[in-house]
Amino acid sequence: MVHHSVQLNRRTLLRGAGVALALPYLNAMEGAVKGNSDAVTKPAPKRFMATYISYGVYQPDGPSGIPRKNKDGQYEHHEWSWWPQGDLGGIKSFNKSTEPFKELKNDLTYLRGLDHKGGYKLGGHSSGDVFLTGADMAEGEPTNNISIDQLMAKHLGHQTRHNSLVMGTEGGTGSYQRSKTMSHRGPGKAIPSMHKPQEIFNQLFNPYGDKGVEQVRLDLKRDASILDLLMEDSKSFHASLGAEDKRKMDEYLESVREIEKRVERTSQWTHTQMPDVDTKGLNLEVDHKGGPHEYIRVMYDLAYLAFVTDQTRFATYMTESEQSSSSELWNYANYALGYTGATHDIAHKRPAEFSGQWDRWRNENHAYFLKRLANTQEGDGTMLDNTIVLYGSAHPHASHSGYNYPLQFAGGKNMGFKHGYQHEFVDDKKVPLTNLFVTMLQAMDIPVDKFADSTGTLNQLLRA
Repeated sequence: MVHHSVQLNRRTLLRGAGVALALPYLNAMEGAVKGNSDAVTKPAPKRFMATYISYGVYQPDGPSGIPRKNKDGQYEHHEWSWWPQGDLGGIKSFNKSTEPFKELKNDLTYLRGLDHKGGYKLGGHSSGDVFLTGADMAEGEPTNNISIDQLMAKHLGHQTRHNSLVMGTEGGTGSYQRSKTMSHRGPGKAIPSMHKPQEIFNQLFNPYGDKGVEQVRLDLKRDASILDLLMEDSKSFHASLGAEDKRKMDEYLESVREIEKRVERTSQWTHTQMPDVDTKGLNLEVDHKGGPHEYIRVMYDLAYLAFVTDQTRFATYMTESEQSSSSELWNYANYALGYTGATHDIAHKRPAEFSGQWDRWRNENHAYFLKRLANTQEGDGTMLDNTIVLYGSAHPHASHSGYNYPLQFAGGKNMGFKHGYQHEFVDDKKVPLTNLFVTMLQAMDIPVDKFADSTGTLNQLLRA
């Protein structure tokens, strides 16, 4: 069969008009608004946040990411271990590394032994690519797959202005085995992470720039018309294309449809008033080199503000990629702690005077975010009660293996989760990390029984 060539011209370039900011979640939404006793009670929104830390953690008390047991069968413990002290089933005390989480004992749980089989052959550095996807990129899948945050956004993201917020200290997508983002819409569709606080703030709180709302609506209407023409034109020549061209055109049209949905969504939200946001004390010009402590706090503050204003309910933050040799992040620990040498070297050399301190520094920053959520009342609980927060790395220690990720799981009490425990999934109890993902998805009321290589759920994390 002979296919006649079809010559196409690029007719126009679409210019995004931006998006607005949702109203904050108000306690008045919980019950009757003053003067309206018939108001419908609305439950607090359910949220998800994932934070990734690179190069593993300090675990001098045991090999392979699992603490060592003494002759009495009790776990040995080092004062700078990433894990808190205590046997399975409870947290006895927090050591020097974990002390920042002391106030949050009843709001978090530690998980040992979970990992992604698909990351084993990638190696520790590259397994960070699949932290939220569980994809088997080493053998079974040529590209990465959808991440759990984006599956949540696919089902529930329409309820807010933005489907999700994707952040990273380095920005962009990176490349295969050098990812700088945790979020993926689907196979081969990495979402670039945003790393400049001012740009993130502008997207969240000043989306129109100098334009008025009416001008934005006109721009969106124009964009919608152009997209309609593109869709109509494509139908006229689609049938005459060869198989490979049809595949490429289908991928293109899928992108057009995604833009159409975004334009329609943005148009609808322009009719909702945006709240004012107090920026006092928020240094949006800081960067990780000039002020690493302040920088990471600002990034967490932006995620918090996005949640508290209900602009989005799903966020990810890759604090550092596993391949930072080409960026300033290679010296992150130098900026933060004065360590002489690459941050990556801490993971291999494990100097006693910096290894645990580096973990504590990262823990202090993450605890700052959890405490902001825990100290914000929302309905009959706190924001943390309504937010699932996953924190950890895709390899455990100096060997950079892809086994037994160090993981902390916090929040979500109003979704049925219970805390104050340590759980271990090794030997005959070994299950994939994706079982946790299925448990979280179901807690979000998303009807799934399977994610990647999952084999079930982790009901032991839930209240009976």
